[in-house]
Amino acid sequence: MRLPGFRASGKASLMDVSEQDLVRLGLSDPKNLRSLTLRQWDLLIQQGRKAGMLGRIHALLDESGLLGQIPSAPKAHLEAAHVLALDQERVVRWEVYCIQRALAGVAPDFILLKGAAYVLSELPFARGRLQSDVDILAPKSKLNAVESALLAHGWKNVKLEKYDQRYYRQWSHELPPLQHAERGTVIDVHHNILPEKGRLHPNPYKLLERAEPIRGTIYKRLCAADMVLHSAAHMFQDGDLHQGLRELADLDGLLRFFAPQPGFWAELLQRAPDMDLHRPLFYALRYCRQFLGTPIPDFLMSASQAWRQRSPVLRVMDQLVSRALLPKHNIIAFGSESARWLLYVRSHWLRMPPLLLTRHLIHKGLKNLLSSR
Repeated sequence: MRLPGFRASGKASLMDVSEQDLVRLGLSDPKNLRSLTLRQWDLLIQQGRKAGMLGRIHALLDESGLLGQIPSAPKAHLEAAHVLALDQERVVRWEVYCIQRALAGVAPDFILLKGAAYVLSELPFARGRLQSDVDILAPKSKLNAVESALLAHGWKNVKLEKYDQRYYRQWSHELPPLQHAERGTVIDVHHNILPEKGRLHPNPYKLLERAEPIRGTIYKRLCAADMVLHSAAHMFQDGDLHQGLRELADLDGLLRFFAPQPGFWAELLQRAPDMDLHRPLFYALRYCRQFLGTPIPDFLMSASQAWRQRSPVLRVMDQLVSRALLPKHNIIAFGSESARWLLYVRSHWLRMPPLLLTRHLIHKGLKNLLSSR
C-alpha cells in the first residue's frame, strides 16, 4: 500500500509531495530543495521551525555541498538553526559530564539514551538535531541513590504535586523529572524504556546486559538493536507523534548508520520479539521506508509482516500517521490535528490498563477544570 504523497519506492520529489510536506521533501533528498521557489522556501522555513528540523536540513544540505545554492534569505534562517543546534549540543555534552560527576559514587555505569547518546556517539544524524532533556537509564535498585545524588548536586523536583509523584514512582518507567537549579537543564532517570503498567514489557536487565561503551568516552549507550527498538517504542508505543517527524528521522538515521554493521538486521529481527517490541518495530520499518525511503532489506520487511495488526487497524494507522507527521502550520492537510489527538489518546491507552487510565484522566480533567476557573 502506498501512503499519500509517495511513489512505490518511498522516494519523495517535488512531483509527488505537496507544499504541506516540504520538510519531508528535504529530509528524503536535499537535492530536491534546489528547485524551490522563494515562496516555497518561506513555507519550508516556517514548517521546519515548527517541526524542529531546520538544523537537520542545514546539516543535510551542508553534507551534500548544496548550501551555496540556497537563496540568501532562507539560508540565513538555516544558519541560525545550525548555530542553535551547536549550542544545544555543547549544553548536552557539559550536562552529561556534570551528571557523570554526580553519579560517580553511586551509578558510574549509567546508560545514555536518545539524544544524549546520539551526540556523545557523534552519530551523523545528530548533526543539527535539536536537543531537549538528557535521558539516562539506571537499574531500578539504584534509583533512590541516583536521585539522592542528583538532588545533592543541584537538581530539584519539578513535579511537586502528590499525584504526579505517585504516578511516576508507581506506574511509570522513570523518576519524576529533575531540573538543575542554576542551569535549568532537565534530566529524566529511567529504569526501563516503557511504563511498567503498559501493554508491552521489555526486560530492563537485558537492556543493561547488552549496553556498550561509547567509543572515545567514558559513557555507555544501548546496543545497536536496542537503540532502534527504544526509538521505535518511544514513537509508536509510548509517544503521541507531536514531534513525530523528528522521531522518524531519528529512526531513519539509526537504521542507516547501523546497516553496514555485520549481522545488524538479523539481530534486530531476533531482538524485537525477545524484548516484546516487535509491533513498534513493524511500524518503524513500515513508515521509515514509506516516508523517508530508508533502505531496509526485503527479508526484514517480509518477516515483520507477521507482527502487523489486522488490515482495518493498519489502514487506520496509515491514515493517522500520514497526517500526524505533517508539520504544524497554518497550511495543513485536513485532519492532521485530529490525527495527532487520536494518536495521543492511543498512546495513553497503551500506557495504562483501563481502570488506571480512567482514574488518571478523571484526575487530569478535574485539575484542568479547576485551574481554568
